[in-house]
Amino acid sequence: MDDSDEEGVFIDESDIIDEFIVDDEDLPDIDDDEDDDNGDGDGDDDDDDSASSMDELEEPCDHGVDDSVHVFKGHKKFESIYALACSPTDAALVATGGTDHKAFYWRIGQGDLSKKLVGHKETVSSLAFSSDGLFLASGGLDASVKIWDLSGNVKRSFGGPSEGSEFEWVRWHPNGHLVLAGCTDTNAYLWNTDKDTLLNVFCGHSKAVTCGEYTPDGKTFCTGSEDATLRIWNPRSGESIRVIRDYPYHTSGLTCLAITLDSTLALTGAEDGSFCVTNIATGKIFSSVSLHSESIQCIGLSPSVPWVATGGNDKKLVIWDLQHSASRIICNHEDEVSCLKWLGTSSLVASGCGNGQIVVTDTRSGVTVRTFKGHSRRIESLSVSADDNFLVSASKDSAARVFDISMFK
Repeated sequence: MDDSDEEGVFIDESDIIDEFIVDDEDLPDIDDDEDDDNGDGDGDDDDDDSASSMDELEEPCDHGVDDSVHVFKGHKKFESIYALACSPTDAALVATGGTDHKAFYWRIGQGDLSKKLVGHKETVSSLAFSSDGLFLASGGLDASVKIWDLSGNVKRSFGGPSEGSEFEWVRWHPNGHLVLAGCTDTNAYLWNTDKDTLLNVFCGHSKAVTCGEYTPDGKTFCTGSEDATLRIWNPRSGESIRVIRDYPYHTSGLTCLAITLDSTLALTGAEDGSFCVTNIATGKIFSSVSLHSESIQCIGLSPSVPWVATGGNDKKLVIWDLQHSASRIICNHEDEVSCLKWLGTSSLVASGCGNGQIVVTDTRSGVTVRTFKGHSRRIESLSVSADDNFLVSASKDSAARVFDISMFK
């Protein structure tokens, strides 16, 4: 893409290179077992509680179809797990959070060992580890953000929004202990966790702030909102440097956001099914494309090539070539694509689907190379371990599962 172009680049369905249809078998149901929850809240190891929940692990699918190598069932039965994060420095450490108002630390391959993180009064909606792996940030629908050390102790607890507001996402600065969070009260908040101080409140959106990301260089950040705008901010002054809105931008609320590794382009998906590419420095919209027929739910950048993947409620996974401003492949899944994750530096993308399946697609050909089964309900989040050996999934079926992906490295 060329900054010097006077006009934006627009793409329609005639630019599609190829389309592949992906047909997978339906996932059989899973019979859930009871899960105890003593609700103690002491922040210490809950060996008895964890053991009881892990001893009664979720039964595998009918006909024994369960491809996972580890199942974590510490969350309360019939509660959904929405938040998931793998440590960037410890390949075995995972954090999950859900509608039972709790988060957990647990370790891949270490059975029933877990540590309950108690403090939120509503659903834990978002989790993120700091880049050095020393702290975990959790955002809740109780209008609070909490910072946890690796022992499970609450180091900081931040509030600010009015009662009834909800934090939808949390992000760490790429090079420090600054936490950014987006809220349904139309604002974004920035804290210094080392100094326990609120640095700024970023006001300007007129509706909930649904997504946000720092640029990889750490100099600025972008937020997207249900008000159909993208804002680019000065972190120090709190000023909105640019506001991207109106034609040819999205016509409905933004749902997801990613920023290229060189910190130059903001990639956004929206409820109207459109995908936009915007230059952060100039605010120029390079591309505005609508190949999804329903809301885009997730977006992810390849770490090795200039490709981006989007997944939507229309059951499509679309692979885009940023250099040529064109779609490469459209893959049709059996159910909605709720989340996705590139697998290390490979050409493979894992798609979490509404039917509980995880479909691994080779983005060079559009071929499905593996379908992981084990969950009985929608996949809410995917994450990859620090050594790229394991794919971890969180689901509405109350379980988190671990799948071996070492063969794809």
